[in-house]
Amino acid sequence: MTAAFLIRSPDEEDWREVRDLRLEMLADTPIAYLETLAAARKHDEAYWRRRARPRGDGSISVVAVHEDGRWIGTMAGVPGATGPVLVGVYVAPGYRGRRAGVTDALLGAVEDWARRFSDVLRLEVNELNTRARAAYEARGFVLTGATSPYPLDPPSLELEMIKRL
Repeated sequence: MTAAFLIRSPDEEDWREVRDLRLEMLADTPIAYLETLAAARKHDEAYWRRRARPRGDGSISVVAVHEDGRWIGTMAGVPGATGPVLVGVYVAPGYRGRRAGVTDALLGAVEDWARRFSDVLRLEVNELNTRARAAYEARGFVLTGATSPYPLDPPSLELEMIKRL
């Protein structure tokens, strides 16, 4: 099954969709993000409008919008101290996996952006998020051996992974 969807960047007028997808992400996989669902629910419209518009720091944000208008995924790339970093990764249940094509399309857009800065794309994944780690490995990411404490649950670790572009 290949889903019919469009990959595009959000803008300020998409603030409601940005908010709704973020809340969905945090409810679905809380260990994947550096924000809690409770904290995100407290943000006002002005916050979501700022989050939706382009940041102006060289980063990229892309979303997958199903042909029926539902937002089904998102990824972002931000400049990091050692090069581009993949962040904010989410694909809705029912659209995950190679057959749907959503993950690969979103990742392709971020990889195209990252190639402008480096031949390596980095990410961090929580050690307990085995589904995400497997998806990254299937797409060419490898563990570097570097770890850091996960700020919202310090006993668990964030594992650094890289992909050569």
